[in-house]
Amino acid sequence: MMRAVRGTKDLLPSDFAIFKKIVNVVQKISERYGFENFATPIFEYTKIFDRTLGETSDVVNKEMYTFVDRSGESVTLRPEFTAGIMRSVTGGLIHKLPMRLFSYGPIFRHDRPQTGRQRQFHQINCEVLGEDSPESDAEIIKLGCDILLELDLLKYSKLFVNSLGCVVSRENFHIALKKYLLKYENELSYDSKLRLHKNPMRILDSKDIGDQKILESAPSIVDSYTDASKRRFDNVLNMLSLFGVKFEINVNLVRGLDYYCHTAFEFTTDRLGAQSTIIGGGRYDGLAKIMSKHDFPAIGFAGGIERMMLMLPEEIYVNKTIAILSVNDEFVHDAYLLASELRNYGLRIIVYTRGKIGRRIEKAVSSGSIIAIFVGENEVKSRRYKVKNLESGVEDELLSSEIASKIGPLFL
Repeated sequence: MMRAVRGTKDLLPSDFAIFKKIVNVVQKISERYGFENFATPIFEYTKIFDRTLGETSDVVNKEMYTFVDRSGESVTLRPEFTAGIMRSVTGGLIHKLPMRLFSYGPIFRHDRPQTGRQRQFHQINCEVLGEDSPESDAEIIKLGCDILLELDLLKYSKLFVNSLGCVVSRENFHIALKKYLLKYENELSYDSKLRLHKNPMRILDSKDIGDQKILESAPSIVDSYTDASKRRFDNVLNMLSLFGVKFEINVNLVRGLDYYCHTAFEFTTDRLGAQSTIIGGGRYDGLAKIMSKHDFPAIGFAGGIERMMLMLPEEIYVNKTIAILSVNDEFVHDAYLLASELRNYGLRIIVYTRGKIGRRIEKAVSSGSIIAIFVGENEVKSRRYKVKNLESGVEDELLSSEIASKIGPLFL
């Protein structure tokens, strides 16, 4: 028996209805904030990700799907969106800054498959490029709130925020953290020992129980803020409060790469086990300079579509349809013609013409139909059709134009 590759999953029609709902909601809400649609290829030259994710990153070291193509070039299936977007913008769109870009699509990471984590999964991604203010930080966090609220997921979520400070703040914290961790070098996990001398801030992301115990008494980044960094973070928090956004400060919420700065945030949930993050993001003002001769500020976030899907009830987003049934073979063509006419009004129609009427109705109900329209001799002559609500059992007789106006709102 053929099966899908480990860590991948088919999106069945019922899954895709929820998937489409999430994408449509994010697109709709992000457009209110001035975001435009944007798409990059699903694979890039490997150096794009090596440069942006860093040599101490688990993604680079363990998780990327990298291969040599027929031209001898090393290419990688994208493990995240930001690098490709920045490659595109720095390559020819600088004159359009500031920009607000929304993307979605598949992401590939060779990770251990588990609930909420697959090797091919999908993300929504929002980037604000060329804007540098505490207000823009707070606004993109508010966008995340609005998306989760529209999906009815905000009530299951918690927002955590932190500031990584400016370059000076990070350097001060880097020195203090490394000095502290060197005292426990022999007790750190293998991965953390490797990170200690290259990028000790990445140890703060460690899930190792021993590392977490050591980190309980580690210096806090708050103690390394410059006055300007502290004022900026206070402004972000004040703006979130003005927006009515509920949040908690988590001083261990960090982004380990050098180009990250100032605001970092995560929306988490307790409904997905270990994979608790739904949306995560932060400011990365230094990335453009790493990738090009240009230098501009940026902030963004990504959210896992499959994780959101796991939190949503399937039945809410099943596509409802209208079933058209011919009473016998003589009126099959008439049934299809009526379906074609009603589709012009934007209605979703499925025609059922073979088998006993009772069996066809059962099949229609199982496929999501909530209305049945019957086509027989009287209906064809009068152009008035028997319309039955399959949920309530209520029947009516309507002209085709009346069908669209009276029951159409249930489906549009």
